[in-house]
Amino acid sequence: MPLWLYNLIYITIIALIIIGFVLLTVLFLTWLERKLSARFQSRLGPMRVAWPRNLHGWAQPIADAMKLLIKEDIISKSADRWVFTLAPLVVFVPAYLVYLAIPFAKGWIVKDLNIGILYIIAISSLGVIGIIMAGWGSNNKYSLLSALRSAAQMVSYEVPLILSVIVVVMLTGSLSMVKIVEAQKNLWFVFSFPVGPLAFLIYLTSATAEVNRIPFDLPEAEQELVAGFHIEYSGMKFAFFFLAEYANLFAVSAICATLFLGGWQGPILPPLVWFLLKSYLIVLILMWLRWTLPRVRVDQLMNLAWKVLLPLALINIALTGIVMMV
Repeated sequence: MPLWLYNLIYITIIALIIIGFVLLTVLFLTWLERKLSARFQSRLGPMRVAWPRNLHGWAQPIADAMKLLIKEDIISKSADRWVFTLAPLVVFVPAYLVYLAIPFAKGWIVKDLNIGILYIIAISSLGVIGIIMAGWGSNNKYSLLSALRSAAQMVSYEVPLILSVIVVVMLTGSLSMVKIVEAQKNLWFVFSFPVGPLAFLIYLTSATAEVNRIPFDLPEAEQELVAGFHIEYSGMKFAFFFLAEYANLFAVSAICATLFLGGWQGPILPPLVWFLLKSYLIVLILMWLRWTLPRVRVDQLMNLAWKVLLPLALINIALTGIVMMV
Protein backbone atom coordinates (compact mmCIF):
# COMPACT_ATOMS: atom_id res chain seq x y z
CA MET A 1 0.00 0.00 0.00
CA PRO A 2 1.42 3.45 -0.91
CA LEU A 3 2.42 5.58 2.03
CA TRP A 4 0.11 8.46 1.04
CA LEU A 5 -2.88 6.10 0.90
CA TYR A 6 -2.02 4.61 4.29
CA ASN A 7 -1.75 8.09 5.82
CA LEU A 8 -5.06 9.13 4.23
CA ILE A 9 -6.87 6.07 5.61
CA TYR A 10 -5.30 6.53 9.05
CA ILE A 11 -6.22 10.22 9.26
CA THR A 12 -9.77 9.52 8.02
CA ILE A 13 -10.34 6.79 10.62
CA ILE A 14 -9.01 8.93 13.48
CA ALA A 15 -11.08 11.92 12.28
CA LEU A 16 -14.28 9.84 12.16
CA ILE A 17 -13.60 8.44 15.63
CA ILE A 18 -13.04 11.91 17.07
CA ILE A 19 -16.13 13.39 15.36
CA GLY A 20 -18.24 10.48 16.61
CA PHE A 21 -16.82 10.98 20.08
CA VAL A 22 -17.62 14.71 19.98
CA LEU A 23 -21.22 14.05 18.94
CA LEU A 24 -21.66 11.56 21.79
CA THR A 25 -19.99 14.02 24.16
CA VAL A 26 -22.45 16.75 23.17
CA LEU A 27 -25.38 14.42 23.92
CA PHE A 28 -23.86 13.52 27.28
CA LEU A 29 -23.11 17.15 28.19
CA THR A 30 -26.70 18.22 27.56
CA TRP A 31 -27.91 15.50 29.94
CA LEU A 32 -25.18 16.29 32.49
CA GLU A 33 -25.97 20.00 32.57
CA ARG A 34 -29.68 19.32 33.08
CA LYS A 35 -28.97 16.98 35.97
CA LEU A 36 -26.45 19.38 37.55
CA SER A 37 -28.80 22.35 37.27
CA ALA A 38 -31.55 20.25 38.83
CA ARG A 39 -29.22 19.23 41.65
CA PHE A 40 -28.25 22.85 42.34
CA GLN A 41 -31.95 23.79 42.45
CA SER A 42 -33.11 20.80 44.55
CA ARG A 43 -34.90 19.16 41.61
CA LEU A 44 -34.61 15.76 39.93
CA GLY A 45 -34.19 16.83 36.32
CA PRO A 46 -34.94 14.42 33.44
CA MET A 47 -36.20 11.11 34.86
CA ARG A 48 -38.77 9.57 32.52
CA VAL A 49 -37.00 9.07 29.18
CA ALA A 50 -34.93 5.98 30.00
CA TRP A 51 -35.08 2.21 30.17
CA PRO A 52 -35.27 1.04 32.86
CA ARG A 53 -36.99 4.17 34.20
CA ASN A 54 -34.79 4.48 37.29
CA LEU A 55 -31.68 5.41 35.26
CA HIS A 56 -32.19 9.18 35.60
CA GLY A 57 -33.48 9.93 32.11
CA TRP A 58 -30.28 9.04 30.27
CA ALA A 59 -32.14 8.92 26.92
CA GLN A 60 -33.48 12.49 27.16
CA PRO A 61 -30.82 13.90 24.75
CA ILE A 62 -31.75 11.21 22.20
CA ALA A 63 -35.42 12.19 22.48
CA ASP A 64 -34.47 15.86 22.05
CA ALA A 65 -32.41 15.04 18.95
CA MET A 66 -35.30 13.08 17.42
CA LYS A 67 -37.65 15.98 18.12
CA LEU A 68 -35.35 18.43 16.33
CA LEU A 69 -34.99 16.04 13.37
CA ILE A 70 -38.75 15.89 12.74
CA LYS A 71 -39.54 19.50 13.64
CA GLU A 72 -40.69 21.81 10.84
CA ASP A 73 -37.98 24.01 9.35
CA ILE A 74 -39.42 27.50 9.00
CA ILE A 75 -37.81 30.41 7.13
CA SER A 76 -39.38 33.82 7.61
CA LYS A 77 -40.54 35.63 4.46
CA SER A 78 -38.53 38.69 5.44
CA ALA A 79 -35.31 36.72 6.03
CA ASP A 80 -32.35 36.62 3.65
CA ARG A 81 -32.76 32.97 2.65
CA TRP A 82 -29.17 32.19 1.64
CA VAL A 83 -27.52 33.94 4.57
CA PHE A 84 -30.11 32.53 6.97
CA THR A 85 -29.49 28.97 5.73
CA LEU A 86 -25.69 29.12 5.63
CA ALA A 87 -25.26 30.70 9.08
CA PRO A 88 -25.75 27.48 11.14
CA LEU A 89 -23.14 25.67 9.03
CA VAL A 90 -20.63 28.52 9.37
CA VAL A 91 -21.03 28.25 13.16
CA PHE A 92 -21.09 24.43 13.24
CA VAL A 93 -18.14 23.50 10.99
CA PRO A 94 -15.38 25.50 12.78
CA ALA A 95 -16.55 24.09 16.12
CA TYR A 96 -15.62 20.61 14.88
CA LEU A 97 -12.55 21.51 12.81
CA VAL A 98 -10.87 22.64 16.04
CA TYR A 99 -10.71 19.02 17.23
CA LEU A 100 -8.44 18.02 14.35
CA ALA A 101 -5.43 19.56 16.14
CA ILE A 102 -6.27 18.58 19.74
CA PRO A 103 -4.21 15.60 21.02
CA PHE A 104 -6.46 13.25 22.99
CA ALA A 105 -3.50 10.98 23.77
CA LYS A 106 -0.12 10.03 22.34
CA GLY A 107 -0.89 9.35 18.66
CA TRP A 108 -4.58 10.24 19.11
CA ILE A 109 -4.49 13.37 16.98
CA VAL A 110 -5.65 13.79 13.39
CA LYS A 111 -2.67 15.97 12.47
CA ASP A 112 0.16 17.18 14.70
CA LEU A 113 0.64 20.62 13.16
CA ASN A 114 3.77 22.55 14.05
CA ILE A 115 1.45 25.59 14.30
CA GLY A 116 -1.31 23.68 16.09
CA ILE A 117 -2.26 26.34 18.63
CA LEU A 118 -2.27 29.01 15.90
CA TYR A 119 -4.58 26.82 13.80
CA ILE A 120 -6.96 26.35 16.73
CA ILE A 121 -7.14 30.09 17.47
CA ALA A 122 -7.71 30.92 13.79
CA ILE A 123 -10.42 28.30 13.22
CA SER A 124 -12.26 29.04 16.46
CA SER A 125 -12.44 32.72 15.46
CA LEU A 126 -14.54 31.90 12.39
CA GLY A 127 -17.66 31.04 14.38
CA VAL A 128 -18.44 34.71 15.03
CA ILE A 129 -18.94 35.19 11.27
CA GLY A 130 -21.79 32.67 11.34
CA ILE A 131 -23.35 34.40 14.33
CA ILE A 132 -23.32 37.75 12.51
CA MET A 133 -24.82 36.04 9.45
CA ALA A 134 -27.58 34.57 11.63
CA GLY A 135 -28.37 37.96 13.13
CA TRP A 136 -28.39 39.75 9.78
CA GLY A 137 -30.12 37.00 7.78
CA SER A 138 -32.99 36.65 10.26
CA ASN A 139 -34.08 40.27 9.63
CA ASN A 140 -35.04 40.49 13.29
CA LYS A 141 -33.92 43.33 15.55
CA TYR A 142 -33.38 41.04 18.54
CA SER A 143 -31.27 38.65 16.46
CA LEU A 144 -29.18 41.47 15.02
CA LEU A 145 -28.60 43.09 18.41
CA SER A 146 -27.59 39.72 19.85
CA ALA A 147 -25.19 39.07 16.96
CA LEU A 148 -23.54 42.47 17.43
CA ARG A 149 -23.18 41.81 21.15
CA SER A 150 -21.65 38.43 20.45
CA ALA A 151 -19.18 39.84 17.92
CA ALA A 152 -18.05 42.59 20.31
CA GLN A 153 -17.72 40.10 23.16
CA MET A 154 -15.80 37.45 21.23
CA VAL A 155 -13.40 39.94 19.64
CA SER A 156 -12.76 41.62 23.00
CA TYR A 157 -12.04 38.40 24.90
CA GLU A 158 -9.95 36.83 22.15
CA VAL A 159 -7.21 39.35 22.91
CA PRO A 160 -6.53 38.30 26.55
CA LEU A 161 -7.14 34.66 25.61
CA ILE A 162 -4.43 34.75 22.94
CA LEU A 163 -2.08 36.62 25.28
CA SER A 164 -2.57 33.92 27.93
CA VAL A 165 -1.71 31.27 25.35
CA ILE A 166 1.46 33.18 24.42
CA VAL A 167 2.74 32.51 27.95
CA VAL A 168 2.45 28.75 27.32
CA VAL A 169 4.16 29.11 23.93
CA MET A 170 7.02 31.03 25.58
CA LEU A 171 7.45 28.35 28.24
CA THR A 172 7.37 25.57 25.64
CA GLY A 173 9.17 27.16 22.71
CA SER A 174 6.75 25.56 20.27
CA LEU A 175 3.27 26.03 18.75
CA SER A 176 2.72 22.26 18.49
CA MET A 177 0.00 20.96 20.82
CA VAL A 178 1.84 17.66 21.25
CA LYS A 179 5.09 19.38 22.23
CA ILE A 180 3.19 21.59 24.68
CA VAL A 181 1.92 18.44 26.42
CA GLU A 182 5.36 16.81 26.39
CA ALA A 183 6.89 19.95 27.93
CA GLN A 184 4.66 19.40 30.99
CA LYS A 185 6.01 15.93 31.73
CA ASN A 186 7.57 17.00 35.03
CA LEU A 187 5.42 20.02 35.95
CA TRP A 188 2.05 21.15 34.64
CA PHE A 189 2.05 24.79 33.57
CA VAL A 190 -0.83 25.59 35.92
CA PHE A 191 1.66 25.02 38.76
CA SER A 192 4.48 27.06 37.16
CA PHE A 193 4.43 29.90 39.68
CA PRO A 194 3.92 32.77 39.30
CA VAL A 195 3.02 33.00 35.60
CA GLY A 196 1.19 29.69 35.12
CA PRO A 197 -1.75 30.13 37.52
CA LEU A 198 -2.41 33.68 36.28
CA ALA A 199 -2.36 32.58 32.63
CA PHE A 200 -4.72 29.72 33.53
CA LEU A 201 -7.23 32.07 35.19
CA ILE A 202 -7.08 34.55 32.30
CA TYR A 203 -7.63 31.75 29.78
CA LEU A 204 -10.52 30.22 31.72
CA THR A 205 -12.28 33.58 32.13
CA SER A 206 -11.78 34.52 28.48
CA ALA A 207 -12.85 31.08 27.25
CA THR A 208 -16.05 31.31 29.30
CA ALA A 209 -16.85 34.58 27.53
CA GLU A 210 -15.86 33.12 24.15
CA VAL A 211 -18.47 30.36 24.41
CA ASN A 212 -21.14 32.76 25.74
CA ARG A 213 -21.63 31.03 29.06
CA ILE A 214 -23.02 32.66 32.19
CA PRO A 215 -21.91 35.07 33.61
CA PHE A 216 -20.99 36.24 30.08
CA ASP A 217 -24.08 35.11 28.14
CA LEU A 218 -25.24 38.60 27.14
CA PRO A 219 -25.80 37.58 23.47
CA GLU A 220 -28.51 35.18 24.69
CA ALA A 221 -29.99 37.21 27.56
CA GLU A 222 -33.62 36.07 27.44
CA GLN A 223 -34.93 39.04 29.42
CA GLU A 224 -33.45 41.46 26.87
CA LEU A 225 -33.20 39.59 23.56
CA VAL A 226 -35.91 36.87 23.79
CA ALA A 227 -33.68 34.00 22.54
CA GLY A 228 -30.63 35.65 21.05
CA PHE A 229 -29.32 35.37 17.51
CA HIS A 230 -31.11 32.04 16.84
CA ILE A 231 -34.58 33.29 17.73
CA GLU A 232 -35.91 32.64 14.18
CA TYR A 233 -34.35 29.18 13.85
CA SER A 234 -36.05 25.82 14.31
CA GLY A 235 -35.49 22.16 13.45
CA MET A 236 -32.04 21.07 12.34
CA LYS A 237 -30.83 24.62 11.79
CA PHE A 238 -31.35 25.29 15.49
CA ALA A 239 -29.75 21.91 16.26
CA PHE A 240 -26.55 23.01 14.49
CA PHE A 241 -26.28 26.03 16.80
CA PHE A 242 -26.98 23.79 19.79
CA LEU A 243 -24.34 21.23 18.75
CA ALA A 244 -21.80 23.98 18.12
CA GLU A 245 -22.38 25.49 21.57
CA TYR A 246 -21.60 22.29 23.45
CA ALA A 247 -18.84 21.28 21.04
CA ASN A 248 -17.18 24.63 21.77
CA LEU A 249 -17.69 24.09 25.50
CA PHE A 250 -15.81 20.79 25.43
CA ALA A 251 -13.21 22.18 23.00
CA VAL A 252 -12.18 25.08 25.25
CA SER A 253 -12.03 22.63 28.17
CA ALA A 254 -9.88 20.18 26.20
CA ILE A 255 -7.57 22.99 25.07
CA CYS A 256 -7.30 24.19 28.68
CA ALA A 257 -6.39 20.67 29.79
CA THR A 258 -3.77 20.49 27.04
CA LEU A 259 -2.19 23.88 27.69
CA PHE A 260 -2.21 23.99 31.49
CA LEU A 261 -3.05 20.57 32.98
CA GLY A 262 -0.56 18.37 31.18
CA GLY A 263 -2.93 16.93 28.58
CA TRP A 264 -2.74 13.14 28.69
CA GLN A 265 0.12 13.12 31.24
CA GLY A 266 -0.59 11.25 34.47
CA PRO A 267 0.31 8.12 36.46
CA ILE A 268 -1.28 4.64 36.42
CA LEU A 269 -4.36 5.41 34.29
CA PRO A 270 -4.25 5.26 30.46
CA PRO A 271 -3.37 8.58 28.77
CA LEU A 272 -6.81 8.92 27.13
CA VAL A 273 -8.53 8.53 30.50
CA TRP A 274 -6.35 11.25 32.04
CA PHE A 275 -7.15 13.62 29.18
CA LEU A 276 -10.89 13.04 29.49
CA LEU A 277 -10.83 13.41 33.28
CA LYS A 278 -9.06 16.77 33.05
CA SER A 279 -11.31 18.00 30.25
CA TYR A 280 -14.51 17.02 32.06
CA LEU A 281 -13.20 18.67 35.22
CA ILE A 282 -13.02 22.00 33.36
CA VAL A 283 -16.48 21.37 31.86
CA LEU A 284 -17.91 20.78 35.34
CA ILE A 285 -16.33 24.02 36.60
CA LEU A 286 -17.89 25.99 33.73
CA MET A 287 -21.28 24.38 34.34
CA TRP A 288 -20.99 25.08 38.06
CA LEU A 289 -20.25 28.74 37.34
CA ARG A 290 -23.26 28.95 35.02
CA TRP A 291 -25.71 27.87 37.70
CA THR A 292 -24.02 29.84 40.49
CA LEU A 293 -23.19 33.32 39.20
CA PRO A 294 -25.52 36.08 37.95
CA ARG A 295 -25.20 37.66 34.52
CA VAL A 296 -22.96 40.73 34.32
CA ARG A 297 -23.90 44.02 32.65
CA VAL A 298 -22.55 45.00 29.23
CA ASP A 299 -20.28 47.71 30.67
CA GLN A 300 -18.92 45.29 33.28
CA LEU A 301 -18.26 42.74 30.54
CA MET A 302 -16.19 45.15 28.46
CA ASN A 303 -14.41 46.68 31.45
CA LEU A 304 -13.29 43.22 32.57
CA ALA A 305 -11.82 42.45 29.15
CA TRP A 306 -10.04 45.72 28.40
CA LYS A 307 -9.26 47.15 31.85
CA VAL A 308 -8.53 44.00 33.86
CA LEU A 309 -7.69 40.92 31.79
CA LEU A 310 -5.73 42.68 29.04
CA PRO A 311 -3.32 44.53 31.41
CA LEU A 312 -2.91 41.38 33.52
CA ALA A 313 -2.13 39.32 30.42
CA LEU A 314 0.49 41.83 29.23
CA ILE A 315 2.09 41.95 32.68
CA ASN A 316 2.11 38.15 32.76
CA ILE A 317 3.93 37.99 29.42
CA ALA A 318 6.57 40.42 30.66
CA LEU A 319 6.90 38.43 33.88
CA THR A 320 7.30 35.22 31.88
CA GLY A 321 10.16 36.78 29.93
CA ILE A 322 11.86 37.82 33.17
CA VAL A 323 11.42 34.34 34.68
CA MET A 324 12.87 32.69 31.57
CA MET A 325 15.89 35.02 31.55
CA VAL A 326 16.57 34.35 35.23
